Amino acid sequence: MKILIVDDEEMIRGVLREYVEFEGNEAFEAADGMEAVRLCRENDYDMVLMDVMMPHLDGFSAVKEIKKTKDVPVIMLSARGEEYDKLFAFELGVDDYVTKPFSPKEVMARINAIVKRRTSKPSGNEVLKFEGLEIDMAGRNVYVDGQKAELTPKEYELLFYLVRNKGIALTREKLLYDVWGFDFYGDDRTVDTHIKMLRGNLKEYRKFIVTLRGLGYKFEE
Repeated sequence: MKILIVDDEEMIRGVLREYVEFEGNEAFEAADGMEAVRLCRENDYDMVLMDVMMPHLDGFSAVKEIKKTKDVPVIMLSARGEEYDKLFAFELGVDDYVTKPFSPKEVMARINAIVKRRTSKPSGNEVLKFEGLEIDMAGRNVYVDGQKAELTPKEYELLFYLVRNKGIALTREKLLYDVWGFDFYGDDRTVDTHIKMLRGNLKEYRKFIVTLRGLGYKFEE
């Protein structure tokens, strides 16, 4: 894989580069958001690791520009761990959000989990309908009353997983492990944030995602 590492701290870029290359990938570096946007316009990458707070152009703005032309997976790296920061990042279409300080091994595990999810596609042409909610499992499309819903990659995966396990009570920990593909050390707020975003996009059909107080969620007709 070709992985672009974007961070204004040379030491962080160096540490991540070492781990990226150790696992047999190619690593490329950018010291700020503007350089990252330029590189993404000129080259194709399989993954971008993007810091948030950088000179010239911050990570959020850089991701917004990159996503206009490239459907590349992005993991945000940030010392800002507030829920609204994560929510904003996920609305931009990032695949994951890692709070600093982080373990490089954890970042690599998340990279591999994203790659695994993106390369595994459901078989067949199954289309599921729940009243005015239509879910095209193979095509990764969701329609609300005939209008295509603009979901982030993670929202698609979360919804599909809930639907595949219709009627089953799913804990936040179970959702984290199976949807995110990595143990998030109990950070179940990640699940709640995505459920909130997903419900907003499903409009009146948010009713199908039922909250189980103190446990998690389930999809129920």
